[in-house]
Amino acid sequence: MLDFRTRTFLTVCKHMNFTKAAEELCITQPAVSQHIKILEDDYKTRFFSYKGKKLTLTTAGELFYKTLSTITYDDQLLRKELLQDSPTIDHLSFGATRTIGEFYLPDKLIHFLEEHPSIQISMNVENTTSLLEKLQKGELDFALVEGYFPKTEYSFIPYARENYICVAAFDYSFEQEPHLLEDLLNETMIVREKGSGTRDILEKNLEEKNLSLNDFHRHFEIGNIRVLKELVFNHLGITTLYEAAVTKELSRGQLRKIEIEDLQKTHDFYFVWRKNSIFSDFYRRIAQML
Repeated sequence: MLDFRTRTFLTVCKHMNFTKAAEELCITQPAVSQHIKILEDDYKTRFFSYKGKKLTLTTAGELFYKTLSTITYDDQLLRKELLQDSPTIDHLSFGATRTIGEFYLPDKLIHFLEEHPSIQISMNVENTTSLLEKLQKGELDFALVEGYFPKTEYSFIPYARENYICVAAFDYSFEQEPHLLEDLLNETMIVREKGSGTRDILEKNLEEKNLSLNDFHRHFEIGNIRVLKELVFNHLGITTLYEAAVTKELSRGQLRKIEIEDLQKTHDFYFVWRKNSIFSDFYRRIAQML
């Protein structure tokens, strides 16, 4: 479905370098330049520009790249399905954010695999930003993400709705019991790494109040949810996260919810795949099965 010129374009995007693209394709650099020029003439636009000595994609180039990436992935999947006498799902490669992958999805995944024992899976657990990058590059079939993402750039459906809460150690002592985000500023806030949907929600809530993480007495960045919870257990700060990540700790009395009136109470998890994929109906069926 893709011709040699569009493959040249994708290879240039991979390296953002004409010489390296030529080496991978085993053609000359002038041939690479000619392929790109033919495409640009055909579409009557420029796909690349230079900022200093750095090659970058133009706005049109970004759109062309995203569209071709989807077509390329769909083409590979279609060829695989057509080679089978009775097309079936035999392998799923997907991603999930840490909250979803570690605390929300395991029970559902067990049920799914029991119901479909012939399916092989590869699950990548990372933050929202990393998963969307891998999805765009065609390294994942779909992703289950939390937090905010550019919805115009992907196809998606809501997957679940989960409570978003503030927690502290059960016997954590506040000078005065907080009710608003502003009341927490004298505390140490423990947050996830940049790119995490959990952190993104807190930062968006703070922005609405003209606040930021820098307004807290201090804040820590912890990329591991289990380590983050250990710090909270040991009175080293408070945190905000999805209730699914602390269900056991709340039931055991190790943590307690702090009711913050102006903190967003719920947020959706999303099932996301490449925009305009010809397999959109297939992904919707998988979302219902998981």
